[in-house]
Amino acid sequence: MDYFAPAVRQLLGAELTPAQLAAFRAYAAALSEWNEKFNLTAIKDAAGIEIKHFADSLSCLLAIRAAPPVPRPAFVDVGTGAGFPGLPLKIMCPDIRLTLVESVGKKVTFLEHLVRALDLKDVTVLKARAEELGRLEAHREHYDWALARAVAEMPVLLEYLLPLVKVGGRALAQKGGNAPAETQASERAARLLGGALAQIVPVELPGVVEPRYLVVFRKTAATPAKYPRRPGVPSKEPLK
Repeated sequence: MDYFAPAVRQLLGAELTPAQLAAFRAYAAALSEWNEKFNLTAIKDAAGIEIKHFADSLSCLLAIRAAPPVPRPAFVDVGTGAGFPGLPLKIMCPDIRLTLVESVGKKVTFLEHLVRALDLKDVTVLKARAEELGRLEAHREHYDWALARAVAEMPVLLEYLLPLVKVGGRALAQKGGNAPAETQASERAARLLGGALAQIVPVELPGVVEPRYLVVFRKTAATPAKYPRRPGVPSKEPLK
């Protein structure tokens, strides 16, 4: 963790405990091992994993800390892939309740292995698509926070996330340099889904030149029953 601990200190002003450092070391080792068999992530070098996966995931705390606190909040991470940003947040904030949503079987298997290996409590791994999950009573408008990183364009992403968020909760999208333009173009989609822009937080990852943003939408009203539309429709026909 030569790069990670200093990055967390610089980014969040936080110190990792020995137990947290051990968990992140085990995470990095498992990711490297599984990447030899399965293509879980394109980033495979130690510095990339520590900064562009782990530290980038924890940058979500810049927005989460700015929102009103919720006791034992429920998080859902949509299209989590190899667990980002949800699992690093769980390691850093063990009191959160976390649901990881991924549609690719090999990634689901990795997540299940990792949750067991790290002995993480209150973590559920689901093999599902966001459009399906958002129509299930057990998950619709159930979560305090819905998260996603590099999953889809903003109007599509909002149709995945906002139906899962309870009124008063928040959807958080991790985005690159086009975030301001994407956000402006998705204002109507947000309104249709019961959301409104809360904040855009710029993120400076140590050693990373490309701009990063956290885009946060607050759930202001219940999402109409017709959303999300059936799987595949949001990406083919984004709300405008």
